[in-house]
Amino acid sequence: MTHIARRMFELLEPICLVTFLADECNEEMAALGHRTYWDGYFAGRGGVLGEVPAEVMHAAFYSFADGEVARHIPSAWRTIPREASIAARERGSAASLRRILGAEAAGSAGLVRAADLMTKAAVSAPMEGRMMYAGMRSLPVPGEPVARLWHSATMLREHRADGHIAALIGERIGGTEAHVLSALDMGIDPPESFGRIHHLPKERLAAVMRGLLERGLVDADGRFTEAGRATKGRIEALTDELAAPAYDILAPDERDELIAVLEPLTATLVAAGSQ
Repeated sequence: MTHIARRMFELLEPICLVTFLADECNEEMAALGHRTYWDGYFAGRGGVLGEVPAEVMHAAFYSFADGEVARHIPSAWRTIPREASIAARERGSAASLRRILGAEAAGSAGLVRAADLMTKAAVSAPMEGRMMYAGMRSLPVPGEPVARLWHSATMLREHRADGHIAALIGERIGGTEAHVLSALDMGIDPPESFGRIHHLPKERLAAVMRGLLERGLVDADGRFTEAGRATKGRIEALTDELAAPAYDILAPDERDELIAVLEPLTATLVAAGSQ
């Protein structure tokens, strides 16, 4: 089943990325009164946890540097209800999907079928130890097909992400280190220039790279060693393994059908850069 988990990740990620890359979600958040992109990001994504302290959201998200969450939470909730941010995130994301896919695909029987099968998987995955997934699963599932497609894809993405964090912890890879390994895996050179971490203080990034060097995961030029590639490989393999049970509820023919109906939708989103 791990190959199913990997293929579903490839197909679902472009659906979820509209939240972060397209304009509609940002516009919805700005209309609510959020001052910055990151105010809306933390309030919308993290809002599923409840109005928790920044430390709790930092732990659940895992990959942000110390203090980054606290710059936005709880201040983002002082004038804007948490529920409003969650709704705006879903509303904007669904609007992006409708625009990029076009009216015909957005109203197609294939999309409805994909939303139905994804929802079947998304509401049946194991919840234990999955903080962000549990938060998403506590929300009502939308009835409208495009919104349901995004909502269920995002549930499955958070389920996978929770498992990915477990895999990272098992390999003793911290949040910033995880971004470095991802950058190296994508061929970004130097990895410190990766968009998720390039804004961090140079001293912080240098310390992370020294730590990876001392552990033998990168060489003196900041590139993967064999041990580093093997570590990244184990993390990804375990992430797939932990994500796979979400799809156990689908019969083999349902899994094949879901992949078949998602492929043209995802291809459209990939061609547009999910923007």
